Amino acid sequence: MTDKRPEIVWVRVLAAHANTFDAEVLNEPRQLMTVKETDRIQFVVPSSGEHPIMVRQKYLDERGKWIINPCSTCGLSELFDAPSDLIARTFPGLQPEEIPEAFTAFCGVCGGVQVIVSTSADDDILPTPRKWWQIWK
Repeated sequence: MTDKRPEIVWVRVLAAHANTFDAEVLNEPRQLMTVKETDRIQFVVPSSGEHPIMVRQKYLDERGKWIINPCSTCGLSELFDAPSDLIARTFPGLQPEEIPEAFTAFCGVCGGVQVIVSTSADDDILPTPRKWWQIWK
C-alpha cells in the first residue's frame, strides 16, 4: 500500500520462533520510512519467494485466517500488509463486519496477482485443479 519498492536490509537474528524470527536492523534503510538502523523487527521466510518478509503483529494475528495463494508472476507466498488493511483499501465501502470470502491483491515484489481466500470460505470459491479432460465435477 505504498509507492516505495521493497528494500533489503541486513539484520542480526535475535530469536527464532515457530514461524517467525526477531531481528535487529544493521543498516539504515534508504527508502523505508517506518524502519531505521537498530530497530527490532519480525520477519517470516515465505514458503515461496526469494527473500524473507518483514511482518508486523497485526499481520501475524490475521495470517492464520487466510490462505495466501502464491503470486502469479514471482511466486511470493506472503503479503506485505495485513489482510484487513488490504480489504479496507480495496473495498472502502465495506462495513467492519463485512469480510469478503476472497479477494485479490497485487504482489508487493513484482506487481503480479495474489488470490487471498478466507479459511472459513466455501470450498467452491476457487475451482479445484483438474486434469485437462476433467471438465465437470
